[in-house]
Amino acid sequence: MEKITKEKYKIVVVEDDEVLSKSLAGELEDVGFEAVVAFDGEAGLALALKEKPDLVLLDIVMPKMDGMTMMKKLRDSGEFGKHVPIILLTNLNADDKISAGVTQNEPSYYLIKSNYTVADVVAKVRDRLL
Repeated sequence: MEKITKEKYKIVVVEDDEVLSKSLAGELEDVGFEAVVAFDGEAGLALALKEKPDLVLLDIVMPKMDGMTMMKKLRDSGEFGKHVPIILLTNLNADDKISAGVTQNEPSYYLIKSNYTVADVVAKVRDRLL
C-alpha cells in the first residue's frame, strides 16, 4: 500500500485483543499513520479525548467499558467527539441494540472482523481520511 505523503494522521486503536491491536497499529504505521493503542473502553475514551485523533478504530466487546458505551460518551463529550470518524470493529452481527447505537452515533463503518483482514481495515481508514 502506498505511503501517506502529508503530515501524519493520528489513529486511536481501541481493541482488547493485544495481537490484533498491535497488528492494526503496525500496519497503520507502515503506511504512514500515527497509531496509539488502548486495550479497554475506559482507557480508549481517555486516550481519544486527550489525543484528539483524526479517527478512532473501536472494538465493541471490551472490558471495563464496551465500545458502544465509549462511542456514545465520545459523541456526547463535545465538538471533537461529536465529529471524529469512528470505525467499529466487532465479532458480533448487529442486533437491535447495536443497530440503534450505530444509527444514533453514526460511525463511518461497521466491520465484522471475520470478514476483513488488517489490510482491509487500513484501506477503510485511508478511504475515510484521504
